[in-house]
Amino acid sequence: DLQAQSISPPAELSFRLVNGTSSCSGNVEVFYRREWLGLCSIWWTMKEAKVVCRELGCGNAVAASRGPLVEDGRGGVSLWIRCSGDESTIRECGAAGPGVCYGGYYHHVICSESVQLVDGAGLCSGRLEVKSNQSWASVCEADFDQQDAEVVCGELGCGAPAALQGGLYGEGEGQTWDKEFQCKGNESLLLDCDTSDRKNNTCLPGNAVGLTCSELDDVRLVGGGSRCAGGLERYDEGEWRTVGAVDRNKEAIAAVVCRKLGCGSTVSVLPGNTTRGFSVHCSGSESSLRECGTSYSTYDLLLGFTVICSDLLVQPDISLTDSMGGVSRGHQGPEMLWSDSFTITCSTQPQYPGGSFLLTFTGSNRTQTQPAVNHSAAFLFPAADDSHQGNYSCVYDNYVFSHNFSSESELLSLTVTTRRQKRVNRVSSMDLYVDANAMEMVSLSSRAEAGPGEERAAQGTE
Repeated sequence: DLQAQSISPPAELSFRLVNGTSSCSGNVEVFYRREWLGLCSIWWTMKEAKVVCRELGCGNAVAASRGPLVEDGRGGVSLWIRCSGDESTIRECGAAGPGVCYGGYYHHVICSESVQLVDGAGLCSGRLEVKSNQSWASVCEADFDQQDAEVVCGELGCGAPAALQGGLYGEGEGQTWDKEFQCKGNESLLLDCDTSDRKNNTCLPGNAVGLTCSELDDVRLVGGGSRCAGGLERYDEGEWRTVGAVDRNKEAIAAVVCRKLGCGSTVSVLPGNTTRGFSVHCSGSESSLRECGTSYSTYDLLLGFTVICSDLLVQPDISLTDSMGGVSRGHQGPEMLWSDSFTITCSTQPQYPGGSFLLTFTGSNRTQTQPAVNHSAAFLFPAADDSHQGNYSCVYDNYVFSHNFSSESELLSLTVTTRRQKRVNRVSSMDLYVDANAMEMVSLSSRAEAGPGEERAAQGTE
């Protein structure tokens, strides 16, 4: 009967969140052996948090972190949980245990509660859905704009919006949100934004909002002279902390870090500083460390590590100068007068001492190399001629961290001209030009023959 149903205990290994700001945030508790106990498993990832939020009808996982120490004398439930992130409940995940544990950490989860992104590739992309009367509704593209997207991305713990497009992640099967959002962009929650009645009563197929937010900048490499090299740190609970890992997993973690930072691929992994109680485990395919597993322990002393990525060197600069002022800007790039001298300078930011610059000339085997002095090198050309016309680039090479690295500048396209013409006057139907080399009057128009008055005017000009 109804009374019996109301007092029926939860299913074994059910989950809930307690001591948070709502039923969709707080410490994770597991119903085990007829009581609610804290989860003290040392393994916890955003994939598990994502399933917990889904099981509770609380949208996307925004954050997963360690909770307070178990200090009330109660035991906890130890589960070795491995979820793919697509399960409907934690019970569908592979889990070893359960068992009883004493001491250690609870786990804390924050869910988005009223908005979620579904069918996307990661935590920060998917089709937007809004919770309405305990069910989820997709949003029509016409009712949603960039400022609305900024609020959603912030609410989900992601970075700025990167893509907003109707139908980008498919169509929702349920209802459609019936209001138009009018966010200012500074709201904390989408449902805090003003709304108005939708202008159109229907949302055409292919117009369900698909949103991609950028990932947060919560990972950095420090002490290596480059944003693409150094000791690995992660921003965790308000501070930058050294990341530890077991040796067999460091290459996979480094691959995720180099890709996340836009630094190419991994070149090497070196020993780093030690850290206590904070380690990460990745498969190597994750888009960010936020998606990797995080393990906490108050006892283990872990070895941090230094990551060296392939795009270690910043892109060098290339520039052209001359002593005679003969360089001008043409449609394709700089133009030099024939026989004038010019200098191509290669330079780079002061990351590492030493190195050398290789000046390459497109379409020819001709190259020149000079050592980098004060992070630059100058290549002098005494007299410009037709053979100097073409595309140049600077390649900076340096040997650091026991590896050779190189970085190439943008192309500089040089044109060599025999003479430059400058327009100085227009007389009647004659367009008159002065040749910059010979100072001769040149007519580029033959529309009419000059009369005596026009000829005298031209002579006066000359």
